[in-house]
Amino acid sequence: MIRTLVVSATLLLPGLATAQALEIQPVTDGVWAIVGEKQQRSPENLANNATFGLIATEDGAVLVDPGGSWKGAEALHAAIRTVTDQPVKYVVNTGGQDHRWLGNGYWQAQGAVVIASEDAVADHQNRGSIQMTGLAQFLGAELEGTEPAYASVTFDDTYTLDLGGMTFEIVHPGAAHTPGDSFVWVPQRGTVFTGDIVYVERILGVGEQSSIAEWPETFKAMEATGATHLVPGHGHATTLDQARADTYDYLMNLRGKIGALLDEGGDIMDAPAVDQSAFSYLEQFDSLAGRNAQTAYQQMEWE
Repeated sequence: MIRTLVVSATLLLPGLATAQALEIQPVTDGVWAIVGEKQQRSPENLANNATFGLIATEDGAVLVDPGGSWKGAEALHAAIRTVTDQPVKYVVNTGGQDHRWLGNGYWQAQGAVVIASEDAVADHQNRGSIQMTGLAQFLGAELEGTEPAYASVTFDDTYTLDLGGMTFEIVHPGAAHTPGDSFVWVPQRGTVFTGDIVYVERILGVGEQSSIAEWPETFKAMEATGATHLVPGHGHATTLDQARADTYDYLMNLRGKIGALLDEGGDIMDAPAVDQSAFSYLEQFDSLAGRNAQTAYQQMEWE
């Protein structure tokens, strides 16, 4: 049976005023999912409302996504110290959402090298100001110390990192939830870290920055790894089968229903009523399904 740990950042970091629980889920040898809340950003979660990944090698650790703020990165660091003494040498930004990159400054101050796709960095630069404004509203004083900081190592489609006898294949196959989404494949551990290419347990979000056209193909590129273990962008570590059910099947159902609505001459106001009930088991379904449908309509009417 897999045992998980819930770490309270206030117990580990006396200077951090906010109690922020992160669940540490062992995945396989030297690999963990660090699972944050699935709810909205708040002063309590420090914009760590996502799932992060950690791989420890004999020469240091690799962190998949840095946290959503300076204090969020501190909270992640506190959680990491409970499972390994290895320093974080590299941080991968898997996409463009705030929790995928706005903790970069903290890790760079610790000496870590940050890696991201060029499309992700362009997205950071394009949306960073808007994200900081939003986080100021969600986090208030807990945003203190957070400043946009960009990856120092960038790549177009693929980047291979070797550390401690392990290989990390970082792949940006196309857009998904954001334009620069990447996955990290660690073949020696049979584990893939998907960032926001995969959501499990909660409904994914189709936003203006998302691509309803490319996301399914990006998912299939990740799926082609044949990974035994999968650490998603939201939710607990799981399998490719659950990832397909909660993400790919949802996307294809949405595309099918919106495509039919367009063929029938339906209006965007009709989009929220398309049948997505097969996925009502996913958390936040009621709040996001209708918006996803309208955004999909806006994008698909131009395909």
